[in-house]
Amino acid sequence: MSEIRIAIAGSGGRMGKVLLDCVAQADDLVLHAALEHAESPLLGNTVAEGVKIVADIDTALNGADVLIDFTRPDALMRHLEVCRKHKINMVVGTTGLDAQQKAALGAAAQDIGIVFAPNMSVGVNLLFKLLETASRVLAEGYDIEIIEAHHRHKVDSPSGTALGLGEVVARTLGRDLSKVAVYGREGHTGERDPSTIGFATVRGGDIVGDHTVLYAGIGERIEITHKASSRATFAIGALRAARFLKANKAGMYDMQDVLGLK
Repeated sequence: MSEIRIAIAGSGGRMGKVLLDCVAQADDLVLHAALEHAESPLLGNTVAEGVKIVADIDTALNGADVLIDFTRPDALMRHLEVCRKHKINMVVGTTGLDAQQKAALGAAAQDIGIVFAPNMSVGVNLLFKLLETASRVLAEGYDIEIIEAHHRHKVDSPSGTALGLGEVVARTLGRDLSKVAVYGREGHTGERDPSTIGFATVRGGDIVGDHTVLYAGIGERIEITHKASSRATFAIGALRAARFLKANKAGMYDMQDVLGLK
């Protein structure tokens, strides 16, 4: 089997560095390009044999099989345009996208393969599946809250993963998350509406990512939790997604597709 040529956007960031390390350790992957923004002080640094960090995405992506993108929405949209033009598949872990940006991903998936997931962790995506069962069984008599914690540098809240968890729960219960989500409580709020799904957010230190879905009933609580201790878990999942795209045609996929959980 031929090696898969990987390009990494945001290669100087926290996730980018972990992705570089994981690609270097994989026998079936080769680093093809490492990208950073035009003002990055890292431009020109060598990150692998024959590969330096560059800003010219058009030139750098020539010959790549997959671009892995954990950057920000505005940068992702620029990268998406180039990948679609050059027929390069994408693994997208960027969060905080609005409806228009998600629609742009869907349109591009007509021409290229895209794995888009709010969290690339294998464990978190198993959690998504477990929540379907839990929500069906605990549909009546249990209040549902989602608690998430991340490092001080995270810019979006709630996390994309927390929102993804909420979507799974709401869909299973036949609810519209946009109508039942509660993102904050302060002052005299009155009694809790049992149809709501609450979100609580913690930001601090170097927390990689903790997510808990709490089902609170009368006399018992069920908590389903995932805690990430290293960004390697996200990188390993992203590389698994890249391998999946090598064997599949154009289209929009998520980690449930990659892991065969559908």
